Parts: sequence; C-alpha cells; structure tokens
Amino acid sequence: MSSACSIRVRGVVQGVGFRPYVYRLARANTLAGWVLNGEEGVEIYLEGSATRLRSFVQDLKTQPPPAASMAEITVYPAHPVGLNDFTIRQSQRRERPTVRISPDLAVCDACLKELFDPADRRYWYPYINCTNCGPRYTIVLGLPYDRPYTTMRDWPLDEYCGVQYGDPANRRFHAQPVACPGCGPGYSLHRSLHLSLHCGDEVAHGSEQSIRAAVQLLNHGNVLAVKGLGGYHLACDASNPTAVRALRGRKYRKEKPFALMASNIEVARNLVELAEDATGLLMSKARPIVLAPAKSELEGVAPENNELGVMLPYTPLHFLLFAAGAPEVLVMTSANRSSEPIAYEDEEALDRLSEIADAFLIGERPIARRVDDSVTRAGVFGPVILRRARGYAPGAVATFPNARPILAVGADLKNTITLVVDGQAFVSQHIGDLSDFQSLRAFQETIQDLISMYEVRPEDLLVVHDSHPQYASTAHALALGVPQSLAVQHHRAHVASVLAERGEWQTDVVGVSLDGTGYGDDGSIWGGEIFVGSVRGGFERVVHLRSASLPGGDAAAQYPVQAAAGFLTQLNDLPDITAAPFGFSDRYQKAVDLVHKDVRTFVTTSTGRLFDAAAALVGFTRQVTFEGQAAMWLEQLARNAPLVEPYPFPYAGGELDFRPLLRSVVDDRLRGRNIREIARAFQRGLGQGLHDALIAICREHNLSIVVLSGGVFQNELLLEDLKSMFQSEPIAVWTNHAVPPNDGGISLGQAALAAFARFDCSA
Repeated sequence: MSSACSIRVRGVVQGVGFRPYVYRLARANTLAGWVLNGEEGVEIYLEGSATRLRSFVQDLKTQPPPAASMAEITVYPAHPVGLNDFTIRQSQRRERPTVRISPDLAVCDACLKELFDPADRRYWYPYINCTNCGPRYTIVLGLPYDRPYTTMRDWPLDEYCGVQYGDPANRRFHAQPVACPGCGPGYSLHRSLHLSLHCGDEVAHGSEQSIRAAVQLLNHGNVLAVKGLGGYHLACDASNPTAVRALRGRKYRKEKPFALMASNIEVARNLVELAEDATGLLMSKARPIVLAPAKSELEGVAPENNELGVMLPYTPLHFLLFAAGAPEVLVMTSANRSSEPIAYEDEEALDRLSEIADAFLIGERPIARRVDDSVTRAGVFGPVILRRARGYAPGAVATFPNARPILAVGADLKNTITLVVDGQAFVSQHIGDLSDFQSLRAFQETIQDLISMYEVRPEDLLVVHDSHPQYASTAHALALGVPQSLAVQHHRAHVASVLAERGEWQTDVVGVSLDGTGYGDDGSIWGGEIFVGSVRGGFERVVHLRSASLPGGDAAAQYPVQAAAGFLTQLNDLPDITAAPFGFSDRYQKAVDLVHKDVRTFVTTSTGRLFDAAAALVGFTRQVTFEGQAAMWLEQLARNAPLVEPYPFPYAGGELDFRPLLRSVVDDRLRGRNIREIARAFQRGLGQGLHDALIAICREHNLSIVVLSGGVFQNELLLEDLKSMFQSEPIAVWTNHAVPPNDGGISLGQAALAAFARFDCSA
C-alpha cells in the first residue's frame, strides 16, 4: 500500500546541491514525487512504501550534502496522488523569501582535480565550481537562488555546461555559477595607471597567460591587486621585505599585521603553531584567516606581534597562482587604504588602488557585494570568530521565538547589521568603521541589500540601534522613518549576543562586558560593566570599573599617555611620569591639566583605556596606529613572561578598583622589574580581581553562569587566566563563538533584546 508525505527543509539548502541529492536519494529508495526550491527552503513530496519513506527521511537527516546546513526538517502526512516518477520542479515564488543564503564556499577537491587535469575541459579555468563549492553570497542578486538572480546571468551556458546543468546525476546539476572556458568569464592582467611594472608594461589577455604574468610580477617584488570572491586583495611576496615595506607605505598601514596566504597546510605549519582546533578552522569549508602563534618571522608582516594570521587558498585562482610558481607565502590583505572598506567593483578598484598596486588581475564576473575574509582563532573556550564575513555571512546564527521583522543596525566600529525574518537572525558580513565615508555607504547598501533580498517592507520593521545619540548608525536608523525604533544600550547588547547564539532567552546570568567605549545609561563612557539578568527580563548593572577621567574624549584612544592621565590623577604621590623610566611626552601633562580644570574631560569606566594606561606605564608611549594596538602589545609582552603573582585589583562597594593595580605597575617600574613580568602581573591581576568579583556576585544572586563579551575578551591570555581560575568553581563560563565578542556581535545582541523588549532595554 502506497503512503505519502510532504517535507520542508530549512537552512542553507539552496545552491548547495540539495535538490540533486534529494533526487538521487528518492530514486535509490524507488520513491515517486518531486523537489523544488521555495521561499522558506526546499520542499519535497514523496510517494511509496512506508518503510522506504522512513529510510529516505533517516538518510536525509543523517547524510546531507557536504555544503548543506539543515536547521529544520518538518515532515507532514499527505495523500498519495498516483505519481510514477521523481522530478525536480521549477522554483516557486509566492510570498516573502525566508530561505537561508549559502555563504561562499571554498573550491572542492573534485573541482581541483579537474582544474589540473590537462584532459579536462576546465583545465586551468579560474572559475571552475560545482554544487559543492564556489561563490554563493557574493553573486546572489535575489531569491530564489537561480542563475537569472545571480551575477552569472550575462553568461549563457554552452551545450557542454548546459548538459551538466540539466543532468540530475551530475554534480553540476543546477550549479548556478557553472561555466567553462567556452561560455564563462575569464581573467586578464592590467597595468596600473600610475605605477610602472618592473617586468615590462604589457597587458596580458587570456586567463592562463594573465595568471602566469601576474606570478612573474609577484616573484619580482611587485604589489598585485587580485580580484577574488568578495573583493580585491593586495598581494605580494611575504618573504620579500622590500615588497612588504612598499605595500605598507602605499596602503598607509604603519604597523597593523598583514594576513598571509600559505600555499598549503604544510607551509602553514611552518609559519604558525597549529593545534587541532586551529587546523580544523584553517581547513574548514569557510577557509577563514586563523590567528595562531608564529613559528617564523617575516620582516614587516606583523611588527611586535607573536601571532600571524594565516589562511589557505580557497578559490581556483589562488591554487593556479601557486601552481604557476608564486611565492609559497603571500601577503594577502584587503585591497583598500587604511580604514576604508575593501574595493570590489572594477572601476572603483582601478581608481582607489592605482597608486598602491603595480598591476591588476581582474576577473570578469561581477561581485554582487563586498565581503572581507573572516578572521578566527581556536580560543581557550573554543573557536571564536573575530571578524565574521566570507564563509560565514550571511548565515542565520540564531532562531528567535517570534516572527516580527527586526533590523538591528549595530555599532559604529566593526559594524555589522542583523535582519530577523520569521524568527531567523541573519547577520551581515563585517562592514567596518562608519566614520569612513566608504564604510558608511557600504553600511547603507548592506541594509538595503538584505531588506530587498528578503522583501521586507520598511514599515513592518522594528529598527534597533545603539543608545549613543551621535552614532552614524543611530542617525541612519532614525532616518529610515519606520513606525517603531528602539535604542539598546551597547554593553547589554554584548552580553545578549552570547545568549542569543545559544538560544537562551530566559536564563539568568552574570554578564561581563569589557571594551573600550560605549554610551552608558548616565551619559558617561562605559566599558567595564557587570550585569545580572536575562535577555527576556533585561539586565541590571550591578558592578563596574571605578570611574576615571578621559581627557580629550575619543582622542585618548589614540594616545595611551593621554588615557593614562585620566587614571593616574587618582593616585597619590606619583613620581615624575615624564622622567625615566616612564618618559611620557608633554601630551601627558596637558591631559592632566585638562582633568584638573575639568575641560574637555569625560567620565569613563573603560577597561580598554585601563589597558592603554598600563601599556603606557610599561613603555608604549607613542600614538597607536590601529585600534587595540597598545593592549595587544601589552598582552604580547605578558605572554613572554613566567607566571607571576597578580597585582591587587580589589572589588568592594560595587566597584573594581584600578588604583592598586596601576600603583603596583608604577612601583615595579621604578624598582626596575622586567617589563614582561610587570605586564604579566597586570594581566593576571585583572583576571584575578574579575574572577573574585564574579564569584561574589554569583553567590549573592544565586547564579551559576558567567557570560563574557566585549572587545577586551579578544585578549586570549586573559581568557586563559580566567579559565584556569574558574576550573575548580561550580560555574559555567559562556563566550561568543558564532559572532565576534567585539562590536561585530553588537547587532545580534540588539536584535535579541528588541525581540523581548517592552521598549525599555535601559534598566
């Protein structure tokens, strides 16, 4: 007797070979029916014996296609209609789409085998792909994910590709970007308008010729702009200090580390120490940049840093560059000037990068949206994403228990946005610092992009923004003119982001939010906050870092000695900080004068600025050239020191008192103690004081879960200390994993608090 059922599968199930997989699975079980792409995912109808239907469902759940990610499988009973075959039907569009868009995927082993097979039609073809790999998010123009709604729509399939595209048994069945040299886009090499090539000025045409010519340039020390999946990279020989210096100078990137691309895993292992988790990240289908301890020193790549950021090739073009003889380690950094977003359109790249790159390796396939490389670390609490972009975005990272559309616009630094559609929280790619005009434009484009893609009407949205009234993101949110908008306090959003990842809406926790800056309830600059509460019930601030002065406001974040002035004015009997061994510049005394006169001085509880003050006392007295540099420098010093007794960082009266902590640093510097030991005692002191305070708060409120979030928790040494300190305690410690602990996770936390808001997230 024939039975029937309907199945709906939600998740990343379009553009990843899911329909042909279902087709083959149904045929293997001799089932009739059909499969199609719908707005909410993949829809399946089956007829056959009850035993074979159960077998199909079991295999579907346990053996999905390698690139798919199923979030939900719902099986409904149905009445048989007497079908005799199984078919793949055309995609349906009825209502607003809610299907999850697949992130871009690294090229698969099957395609790589064909890429280097001289007998294969796609031999040396830089756009080779199949349903298991290749571009997704960076080519999608609309939903459902079909070729007419991608940037491949202008390349009609030839007969060879058309046959594969239409054959359900072929791994290129309905692979939307599929192409070959006969019908698809290619690459060409172009000379920069302003910089002469050192190997001749010829422009190379044809993909293979262009790639080989580009490799010659790299081997001769040139800087190359290379068009990738989500934008352009600037590439040069990482082992050539002259080339690295040239890239730094042209890009105006003084000291911030460059990302590296190693030709293979063995080369990567020679560069960095790779534990099992780090290797897993490096070789995952997302192929992110992985931060790991350096084993080799490459001059100019990561000044004063014991870590390197390394990734493996992930596009066919990358593999072809190395196969053509490119240096085995390349600097592969986002193509932009410092602080600008990555260039992704050809004309824009030729204009913005013409004085940086010696040549441009340009692919013909347009990029639908800019997407940077993701940055990850195999952290002590588990893998963590520090910049969420290619390979991860725009995946849904949480499922909310409500269906109202929510747009959360994040913060102004490390900006991302989150769009909640039918309870699914889609987090955008990393956008950047909104103080830059190009980044602000990218922010506006990304909002419009996601709203349009998911066909959400602005009037239906609840728009959520940071409580800072002067943030660019706040201004844009309010300018959207939607009926309802909501402000969410910055540090509460950090804590909520961890709980949203885990789907913990009602669980009461002690939430710690440590970072550089955020607008507080009282209008001061927060950054050292401890809360008690839940996402549903809200978070009450119960403890904070002792307040300090911030002379000059945001400018203090650029000058550690200026930040130090606001903390050190609370210490009595200070020595002359402008004399040896401290050697602070005149900027310090000017900042002290501002504090004493209460001119252009603000109140802060910023842990980030506390780290800056300690770094200045230990020896980092110059201007920082990138965010967090002084704190990173201090952490690196501490890593090279033995385990030492922590400095005191007492908790009393609802405050963590930084004064004994900094007094110890000052006294030990005067005594001539090794600065590495001072840095280690400061770091461990901060961790010990935080641990002791959290134990007391947990006992007071009868809680057993601690949540850690905020940019300070990118400090892996601090996390290592805290993990060891909590090891013997009956307390669970939760951290971010799916979104960054820095401001890149703020938008998810905003959306989570808004989902349960009684329009009062500030208490």
